[in-house]
Amino acid sequence: MTQDISVDTIMQGFAGAGYICSPAIAMTMLLAYKLEKPVLVEGPPGVGKTELAKATASLLHYDLIRLQCYEGLDEAKALYEWKYGKQLLYTQLLKEKLGDLLKGAHDLPSSIERLHEFGDVFYSEDFLEPRPLLQALRAEKGTVLLIDEIDKADHEFESFLLEMLSDYQISIPELGTIKAKRKPIVFLTSNNMRELSDALKRRCLHLYIPFPDAALERSIIQSRVPGVNEQLRDQLVNFVQQLRLRDLKKQPAISETIDWARTLLLLHTDALTPELVESTLNVLLKHEEDIVSVKDDLRGLFAKILPRG
Repeated sequence: MTQDISVDTIMQGFAGAGYICSPAIAMTMLLAYKLEKPVLVEGPPGVGKTELAKATASLLHYDLIRLQCYEGLDEAKALYEWKYGKQLLYTQLLKEKLGDLLKGAHDLPSSIERLHEFGDVFYSEDFLEPRPLLQALRAEKGTVLLIDEIDKADHEFESFLLEMLSDYQISIPELGTIKAKRKPIVFLTSNNMRELSDALKRRCLHLYIPFPDAALERSIIQSRVPGVNEQLRDQLVNFVQQLRLRDLKKQPAISETIDWARTLLLLHTDALTPELVESTLNVLLKHEEDIVSVKDDLRGLFAKILPRG
C-alpha cells in the first residue's frame, strides 16, 4: 500500500483480488494499516472473515501465515518448540565425549560450570522450531498473520497473546524478548462461540461482518461465479435472503451461496424451479431439520422470488 491509500482504492484492490467488500470493511482495513493495529473480525461462520485476511495478503503480495485455534492450543504449537529429537541426539554425542569435555576440570564446581556451557547450546537458535507467531515476528518481508477462530482457544491462550497484540513482541525464557522485524498485519477471527476478554478487544480494531444484503451478495456472486446469468443470480440471491429470515439451525452463509451458484452453473440452469431448488437444498443447508422445514414451505418461499425473476 502507498501513503495515498483510500477506502475506494482498497475496495477496488480487493475486488481485483476477488473479494467484494463493504465500505465499512475497507475503512477498517485503512485504519489497521495506518495505525498498525490488529483487527478482530467477528460475525457468523462463512461471511468472509478468513477470506478478508487472504485477500489482504493477495492485495499486498504478502505471505500469509495462519494459526488455526482450537481448545488446548498452547505456546508450543503457536509460538515455538524445541527440537527434542535433535537435542537428544546431541546429548548422546555429548555423553560419549564426556571425558574429553571435562578434561582440565579438577573439581565438581568447575565440571558443572563446563557442562552448563553446553547446556546453553541446547537452547539456542539451532534447536528452535518456530511456529506461526514466531514466524510472523521474524519475517524479513511483509506478512499477514491470521489467528483464526480465536474463540475456540482457551482463556489462557488469549491472555498469552496480549503482549504480541500490543507491542508486536514475544518473550521466550531461554532467548529473551523477540521483537517484530517488520510488524505484521494481524487478523483475529471469531464466530462468537464465547465472549472474548476486554483486554484483547482493547488491543484491536473491531470489525463485525454480517450476512450481506441482496445487492452486495449479487455483486459477490457476479465476481466469484461470473458464468451465472443475471436472472438466475437475482433469483438465487433472493431465495437465500428469504432463507435467512427463517428460524434455521444454521443460516446459509456467503460461501454456501457461492457453492450453490456453482452447482446451478454446473447443472446448466438458467432459472430456478421448485424441483431444482428441492434437489439442491443440501448445498445451502447443512442440517436435515432445516432442509425438511424449508421443503415443507418451498412453494411459499419460491413464490416470493418470482416477481424478481
